[in-house]
Parts: sequence; structure tokens; C-alpha cells
Amino acid sequence: MTTRDLVLAALFAAIIVSLGLLPPITLGFIPVPITAQSLGVMLAGVVLGSKRGTFAVLLVLLLAAIGLPVLSGGRGGLAVFAAPTTGYLIGWVFAAFVTGYIAEHFVDRGQTGLVQGVNFFLAALIGGVVVLYAFGITYLALVTGLGFSKAFLGSLAFIPGDCFKALIAALAGRAVMVGYPLLPQRA
Repeated sequence: MTTRDLVLAALFAAIIVSLGLLPPITLGFIPVPITAQSLGVMLAGVVLGSKRGTFAVLLVLLLAAIGLPVLSGGRGGLAVFAAPTTGYLIGWVFAAFVTGYIAEHFVDRGQTGLVQGVNFFLAALIGGVVVLYAFGITYLALVTGLGFSKAFLGSLAFIPGDCFKALIAALAGRAVMVGYPLLPQRA
């Protein structure tokens, strides 16, 4: 990785952390709140690509592991990796990678704006929702003993919000592609 890659990854790590400052929204019927940090994961993948986006997420998780309060609600420390929602944190890494990989391979500057936007949306949706939920639900089902069907049904409340986050990530990815043509190609 070049110095520029490290700076971009650090910038997006800061974006992910800053999205954690937004207060989590609790639904009342599920103990897990809605947070904005998964939007940062999608943005990192869409804008930076698979390698740099994944590095940005790993940097955030490293900061959390050493005890800095970088996760939503001011959480940090090794205890966050022993919670029932740890699968979602693990899923962040793979979500950023898959989102970035799809964006790298299916979005290019020669496409129309609509095609770019749709492809960015699909990248964010597949990586930031499908992959993230696959890890989160699986871990939640195995650790808590809920079973896959109950863990899946409990997670359904979050899917509309995450689809909206994927739309925001797609619009941001398109805006960055148009507004910052000197940004190095996603990699």
C-alpha cells in the first residue's frame, strides 16, 4: 500500500468512527439498536475499493480492540468482541471487501450515471447488507442458541434502513466518481 492508500483508508476509518457518534436508535422490541456505522462500511467499499476499504474497517476494529470508544454508543475494548453482535463486526471486514470488489469490477467511468448508480447500489446492497447479515445472523444464532430462523426474523427490522444506507452509499460513490476524477482507481 502506498502512503496515499493509507491516508485514504485512515480517512474512511475516521468516517466510520464519526458515524458511530450519531446516537443509536433503539426499536424497543429488539435489544440491538440501529446505528449508522454500517453506512461507513458501505462507503469505504464503494469509494475506496476492496483492499483499501477493508483496511479502513480493520483499522476501526483495531482501534476498538485496544479500547478506544470508536463503536456506536462509545463502545470499545475487547468486550465488544465477546457480545452476541460480534458477527456483525466480523462481517464489516467481509462486507467492505465484497462491496469494494463488486464496485471495482462492475462500475467504470465509461458507464452512464444511471448505470454507475445502480451498480454502486447493488455493490452496497450485496456487500453491505447480504454479506454483513450472513455473518451477523450466523454468529448470533450460534452464540445465543436462538436458531437461524429466530435470528433472521429478529434482523428483518433492520433491512429497510440498511437498504436506505446502500442507496446513500451509491449516491455518494457516484458523486465521488464524478467530483474527484483524480482519486486513484478503487483497489
